[in-house]
Amino acid sequence: MQVPLLDLKAQYATIRDEVRQAIDDVCESQHFILGPHVENLEKQVAAYSQCAYGIGVSSGTDALLVALMALDIKTGDEVITTPYSFFATAGVIARLGAKPVFVDIDPKTYNLNPALLERAITPRTRVIMPVHLFGQSADLDPILEIAKRHHLAVIEDAAQAIGSEYKGKRIGSLGAIGCFSFFPSKNLGGFGDGGMVVTNDAALAERLRVLRVHGSKPKYYHNFVGGNFRLDALQAAILEVKLKHLETWTIGRQRNAGLYDQAFASSKIGTPVPVWKSTSDRHYHIYNQYVIRIANRDKVQAALKTAGIGSEVYYPVPLHIQKCFINLGYKPGDFPESERAALETLALPIYPELAPEQLSYVIQKVKECCA
Repeated sequence: MQVPLLDLKAQYATIRDEVRQAIDDVCESQHFILGPHVENLEKQVAAYSQCAYGIGVSSGTDALLVALMALDIKTGDEVITTPYSFFATAGVIARLGAKPVFVDIDPKTYNLNPALLERAITPRTRVIMPVHLFGQSADLDPILEIAKRHHLAVIEDAAQAIGSEYKGKRIGSLGAIGCFSFFPSKNLGGFGDGGMVVTNDAALAERLRVLRVHGSKPKYYHNFVGGNFRLDALQAAILEVKLKHLETWTIGRQRNAGLYDQAFASSKIGTPVPVWKSTSDRHYHIYNQYVIRIANRDKVQAALKTAGIGSEVYYPVPLHIQKCFINLGYKPGDFPESERAALETLALPIYPELAPEQLSYVIQKVKECCA
């Protein structure tokens, strides 16, 4: 049996007619840059995220970048974040000449550990950027309290967590700015790159809109330098279709996660630990990834590959020991929980279209490999 890590063809088969109609609508309109489809998606994603404003952008990376630009982050500033995340989290900080300052993770949630946060703050700190990794929120209450006390902004890197909640509030709505990715592998994924920035601050929303069109308002008049961060209409039209199905897909992912949890409960396999309850149990964890923890990870992954099962290591090299960040002065051992997670974690197939026999096969093979 073959079980890919993600089967986008299976998802597409369920929405093919809707998506093709949406694409045809854009083609007939010949309006490809911004426009009504982007505006509609912005309103829908903002509402879904309990935010007043949504600004569609060209990728999740650009969502983070333009968020930092909107807060005027520049050379000499420091932004605190986690070393256990996708590269873009720290890459966008460095692109602006600012310094990424890392704080180790909580080993249960893989998110930034608030207990270690305050000691990383210096007079140059401007922003705290927690990541809601794998589909579950970071512990935001202490992060927001520390930020308020030190007069710092909070940008939520919610690339993997659209629709999840922290104590009853939607992710993206608690900080100054929330950033989503619509990369195809995300729970809400486009047919290419795309992203969204959300906020409840009207002034920030306006600045973000202007920044995404080269800082131009009105056209050809520039009060500051922005970039080309626009979400195109084709992606927005496709995402409008997919957003209608997102809740159902989330339930499917959580169903599969529950079956994994039950199957691995009596084993030595570490399973995700949902921590922050929501107003409904459907939103505490949206399982962008289902990540297990095992001591012999690389051998297990190799055995699963032989068995025809897809898996992925998120992430094999923590950001603080990436070659491009050697100038930051970090070294192996500085963030032990991040380094351990990089050696022991493995993502399994979790997509909602998994057939029962596929899920049973994955469970069987994982147990065999770990034994």
